[in-house]
Amino acid sequence: MAVSGRRQGRPQLDALMKDARGHAFDCVLVWKFDRFARSTKHLLTALEEFDHLGIRFVSIQDQIDTTSPMGKAMFTLIGAMAELESSLISERVSAGMRAAQARGKHLGRPRTPNAVVARIEQLAKSTNLSVRRIQEEIGTQIGRGVVGDIVKRVRHSEVPNLIGPRT
Repeated sequence: MAVSGRRQGRPQLDALMKDARGHAFDCVLVWKFDRFARSTKHLLTALEEFDHLGIRFVSIQDQIDTTSPMGKAMFTLIGAMAELESSLISERVSAGMRAAQARGKHLGRPRTPNAVVARIEQLAKSTNLSVRRIQEEIGTQIGRGVVGDIVKRVRHSEVPNLIGPRT
């Protein structure tokens, strides 16, 4: 079964990388860079690992051998382009978030309804239920982390713990 090159977790590539780490070979030969990796970031990561392991990487169509001076220069250029690509993506995401905030959009998770917070607080004060059990008790789609934060805040604000051990 063929697997898209856009996915980093391709089974054959995973096997190749495992064999590389086991020093099963000393050279990777590909027809073209874009047949090995679809993203610059993935290509750069793999090339850095091959370099660290002392494995040559040769692209026939691109005429690049990472052990030659020209190949090393290309490797450096690819790294610089990957860094530029990452910075541009980060910039665009930040600009998009600022624009959304300017339009009054709420960023992040939706707020937990006050009624649900009040129910969690009440259970945390009046029972010794665990966070998981309180989450099950309220029966909504509120994450365990949110429930845990509320329970911790309530239970740690009490001076002595008169409830007893938590189950």
